[in-house]
Amino acid sequence: MTTSSTTSVGWGIRLTLDKQHYALRYGLLYSAIIAVVLIVPFFVYIDLMIHINQTRSQVEMKKKSYEILQKMQSYQGTNEDYFTFPRYNRYRGGLYDDSFKPIFSLLESMPRSFEAGYHEEKNRRYYLLPLPDGRYFGAKYLILEGDVNHYEIYQMALLVALSILLLLFLLSYFVFKNFALPFEKVNKRLDNFIKDSMHEINTPLSIINVNIDMFAHKFGENKYLSRIKAASKTLATIYNDMDYLIKQDRFGFEKESIDMSAFIKERVAYFQDIASLRQIVLHEEIEEDITLYFNPTKLQRIVDNTISNAIKYSHEKSSVYISLKLHEQRILFSVQDFGVGIEKPEKIFERYYRENLNKGGFGIGLNIVKRIVDEHGITLTITSRPGEGSTFSYLF
Repeated sequence: MTTSSTTSVGWGIRLTLDKQHYALRYGLLYSAIIAVVLIVPFFVYIDLMIHINQTRSQVEMKKKSYEILQKMQSYQGTNEDYFTFPRYNRYRGGLYDDSFKPIFSLLESMPRSFEAGYHEEKNRRYYLLPLPDGRYFGAKYLILEGDVNHYEIYQMALLVALSILLLLFLLSYFVFKNFALPFEKVNKRLDNFIKDSMHEINTPLSIINVNIDMFAHKFGENKYLSRIKAASKTLATIYNDMDYLIKQDRFGFEKESIDMSAFIKERVAYFQDIASLRQIVLHEEIEEDITLYFNPTKLQRIVDNTISNAIKYSHEKSSVYISLKLHEQRILFSVQDFGVGIEKPEKIFERYYRENLNKGGFGIGLNIVKRIVDEHGITLTITSRPGEGSTFSYLF
């Protein structure tokens, strides 16, 4: 299987727990979950409120209709010259004959249905009251009209929902913030322990490397010294990865002009001892005078982890090809090995993932590389065949 990937997923973790971020993140998540759970009850609540509003309107319109009827009855018992039809802020009324022609009407629209009682049509509500024949100005029907407006219900429901969610979020935030305190303390201690440990490791590691060089200069090279030197450089690579993890979110990595040709040659020379220990030959195909504006620390993490992995997963007595050249106005850096290949290319950038547990390491190197690649828009292409080898190509 040949795989080629150009992914752009950000990877990274903090060694110290940020309780503010933790509380905010999980407070929002918990509130969102509760909001989803409350969707059905929320709509049931709105529907219930609308139904209550309809019932209340029906009772009120029926009451107003009989109030008009009572006033018309009172008028017939007096000697007044004319009858003043009642006006209401929320309702409009009218008198109609048996053909539903208006005798007197304040209605803005006529109902489609003329059934007695209460009913709603679109944005209007009606109450139709049949009248005795010939008693009320020749009218057969009294119709009362009102507007359907559920805005207040929706507004109230939304206000209640937002109030509940806000209260829930504040409570969740407070709970998670206090819940995170013990973890924050543990993580802070762990972070301090790691930083102190890294500092303590750096000193003996530097002493080992210096004494290896002094011993080799005085007594010459031998296979035991070569093994110590290779192991020391492997440890140094892991140390540098850990040191970068600690500093990546705390320090700015400034860019500068780098002679990339000389930089790659120096790193290849650095890994010669590790490669020689397994009788792996490192072949260089490096064009001269290639300059890159980049941060040296980040570039070293890319180069070291790529070359280190190529050596680690190559078969003994094989070759690794390191290439640097200009490609279509961009810089192409690639490392090709003829080793075990990659079985799951989609997982190799996951932190702590290792395809072969016998090869050592912590599975953090490629994760660091991927984060740097994504951060700076570098195109990373991986071509691999299990059992035949892999090629990592970086286009700067």
